[in-house]
Amino acid sequence: MRVERFEFDAKRKVTFTAYLQDVKDEFHFEKRPGMLVIPGGAYQHISRREQDSVAFAYLRAGYQAFLLSYGVNEACEWPSPLNDYEEAMALIEEKEEEFGVDLSRIAIVGFSAGGHLAACAATMAEHKPAAAVLVYPVILEDVAAVCTDHLPNPCDYVDEHTCPCFLVASRDDKTVNVRNTLQFELALERHQVPFESHIYSYGHHGFASAEKWINEYPCSERLRNWMDESVGWLNEVLGELTYYGFTERQEEIFKTEDSKPYYSANCSVSYLFEKEELNEVLSPVREAILNGAKAANKNLGLLVSAFRNNTLFEVMKMMRIEEETAKSIDAALRAIPKKNLTKR
Repeated sequence: MRVERFEFDAKRKVTFTAYLQDVKDEFHFEKRPGMLVIPGGAYQHISRREQDSVAFAYLRAGYQAFLLSYGVNEACEWPSPLNDYEEAMALIEEKEEEFGVDLSRIAIVGFSAGGHLAACAATMAEHKPAAAVLVYPVILEDVAAVCTDHLPNPCDYVDEHTCPCFLVASRDDKTVNVRNTLQFELALERHQVPFESHIYSYGHHGFASAEKWINEYPCSERLRNWMDESVGWLNEVLGELTYYGFTERQEEIFKTEDSKPYYSANCSVSYLFEKEELNEVLSPVREAILNGAKAANKNLGLLVSAFRNNTLFEVMKMMRIEEETAKSIDAALRAIPKKNLTKR
């Protein structure tokens, strides 16, 4: 392994460190996934406990690890920290070959105030990561205001373009109340952004990688599993690095096809039912839902609302529409040109 250090801004003490493992030669792959570590510190300092112990855990999992020391204290006026993040990602992009990293598999992990910065990167940055791990992140205005002025609430920027997120917190965190994590989780759910959340019974604030030599306060024994759990989740989202390269990403598990450049029965019901050009194709499904509502003495609108996040295939199965009919409806949807495409 080699270590390279870059100074972005000497006056603001912004630095970037790359921990780089070999590729090629004895390995049967040319690129590794990357993890950018963003420590916390209330935007007033950079926490040491959330640096190397975290980076080395992801190195052990096969990642190239990067560490961002962004501007803090007088040097943290927003959006300066986000600009520091953008510069870090731009450098990784520029040195893709030299770093031996796959740009489509760059994740970030942020803690506390660094979790706020990571959440902003996931929602509003130009260089969005492929996945974000947020550990006891600062999200809500009351906590953010204690750190520094004029910080945005990342919940306000969550949309369908937000990357998948892995959330970690402890229920007894008295510094950054667990409501911060829960509110961001709800924002992800509203926009159908893939996520996984782990709220542990106790661990207080600042448990970092959760080793006993790091923590002043007692932690749940299970809390020490969070990094391994995050790697397992990242393997699903990004594909797992194996001896012969990456496995397939399991995207079909996480997302509907609402954002794809075509219609299909793998799109959500709420998305399809709002398209007037699909009314004729979807009429058998509407009729089946109507009949189901009548049989159950339920309001049609409420029933459709309850199904809003299900794919059409899932709803057709619930309504006991025959498989061949469901496949023909899917084929008919795919034959209809999609209007007003949204670029991703």
